[in-house]
Amino acid sequence: MRIGNDRRGDDFEINVVPLIDVLLTLLMFFVLTSTFIQHSRMQVTLPDASVQDRDMNAPALTITVDRDGRYWVGSDAVPGEGIDALKQVIERNANGDHDRPVTIRADALSSHQSVVTAMDALGQLGFTRLSIATTPTQPGGAQ
Repeated sequence: MRIGNDRRGDDFEINVVPLIDVLLTLLMFFVLTSTFIQHSRMQVTLPDASVQDRDMNAPALTITVDRDGRYWVGSDAVPGEGIDALKQVIERNANGDHDRPVTIRADALSSHQSVVTAMDALGQLGFTRLSIATTPTQPGGAQ
């Protein structure tokens, strides 16, 4: 029989194992549900849409896409269809200068696929300085 106030066996303890389990579960949840930003591989230079004067004397390679999806590189029409024919004409007009700026002039009614095909051909050839020609709008939204 015990007499007195001897409480050595009744020490208070905090069990941290369930706390660690909950924290690891939350950590796994946040890692698995977070989104990661993925940038595209093709680096493009987006055009300015302002009405400021630009240097129009820069020797840029121009690719024109009409509303029917036909291509012109400079003043040369691309014979045939497909990305390979377009790449051959681009390479012939660029003379191996892949640092040269390229401007894509696409008709407003051309298909999105036609413009993407031109951009894909330029990316496969290694062009990095790309801009898309736009028409400046008049102040007030009138065209």
